[in-house]
Amino acid sequence: MVLKSAEDVLRDLAQRSNISLHSDSGLVSAVDRAAAKDDEKRAKKQAEKDTKDKDTALRRKPELQPIPAWGERSVQLTPWDVLHVLGQAIALSRQGAARGLAEHWGALKYSQALTGDTGSFMNLSAEGKVTAKHYKTLQSGELGIGFALAAAQRVLAQHHPDHVVSIVPADTTLLAGWSARGTYHPQFFAELWKPGEPSLALPIACKGNHSNAAYSHGQLASASAHVEAVHIGPWNETPALIFSTELPPDGHVTVHALRAEGRGGRLSEANAEGGALDIKSNEMHHYPEIRVPAEGDKPPSSVTGFHVTPERYEWFGRVLARTAAAGLTAFAGDGEATSQYLTKRQGQKHFTGFAHAAAGSVQDADHTLLDIPFAGTDHVFRLNGTRVEAFSGVETSLLDLLARGQVEQYRRRIYVRRSSWPRDSWDHSWNGPVSIHPDGTVLAIRLLS
Repeated sequence: MVLKSAEDVLRDLAQRSNISLHSDSGLVSAVDRAAAKDDEKRAKKQAEKDTKDKDTALRRKPELQPIPAWGERSVQLTPWDVLHVLGQAIALSRQGAARGLAEHWGALKYSQALTGDTGSFMNLSAEGKVTAKHYKTLQSGELGIGFALAAAQRVLAQHHPDHVVSIVPADTTLLAGWSARGTYHPQFFAELWKPGEPSLALPIACKGNHSNAAYSHGQLASASAHVEAVHIGPWNETPALIFSTELPPDGHVTVHALRAEGRGGRLSEANAEGGALDIKSNEMHHYPEIRVPAEGDKPPSSVTGFHVTPERYEWFGRVLARTAAAGLTAFAGDGEATSQYLTKRQGQKHFTGFAHAAAGSVQDADHTLLDIPFAGTDHVFRLNGTRVEAFSGVETSLLDLLARGQVEQYRRRIYVRRSSWPRDSWDHSWNGPVSIHPDGTVLAIRLLS
């Protein structure tokens, strides 16, 4: 395989290309069949063990539906935008050697994994195909997160144009209230918020594969069990989204998605009171159970999971908003600002002692991109032998608010500016790809002379 020049790689990162979206009644039927097949396999395996516990079927989200207006459509994204979404999504993961200080740079390993142009669909590049052979699960899983969340942000913004969509890691969020998380839980929450109104929180599960549509059907069946593990409000009334991104070696990227409807997910208005989000979140010790109401002759009962009941709405809304704020400051490399938004169990100590110049005495990085000043952090590495600089940050005045703990004021400003951010994918003054999101974050990369 002949390596591309770093200049060509950067041009490819800024190139818009089509992403196929798939969500229809046929997909619903295929996922139902995959779930039934999985339950049958589990029952057979349990029977072979000959144990007393015969309850082998997973609890899955009932009555999944297609996403309205998707059917067989496409949207345009750049590879750099996908990496921006992925980088933010993993900024609080603490799964790598950085222990929570620079997790988001892990997204850069996919800088050469995708290719395409405006007249075609995005697919795996030659390097992406080679990587898939050796790190199949890791690459498909992480790129699946990037594509799924980018699609989720699009569809939710279209259906709720008067709200801002924040993607928040569910694992970190749930740690504030439950020490025992179990096997199944969603990977993210989408918080739809508007200043002065209660937020809407939707669990999201997203997976990816290098196989085919049939494999995606099984992944969606599994994802439905993950989102079912969190209930916000009444039993079986929490809306949710599930995704499986198909990244075949010989074909284009397709995002398969389904939704669950419900009147739950809405947090109380108390969450929107002035200054409420600026108050430190209390760490709780909730028992991991979901309350099941009485039905017919059956008395009320409970199942394992995470239940945000009405008395927990205000607390959960604060945790959700402050965890989202922590993700923003972590993406900008400001550990001191990040630590103020997390509880001990959420990983507060992993961010203590690292600050950006906006909040402390450590000078980091500041750049003006597409005529907007940003403060953040940079990472220098070699791309096919050529030194490049990647920069991630938050618009300077917004990062200053977050560093001072002013989440309410940050949200008011973001809401006003939500539709005014530039959508260019290349900054000629910076001389490289740029991705700016409605939350005020930026990811940029350029060659170093």
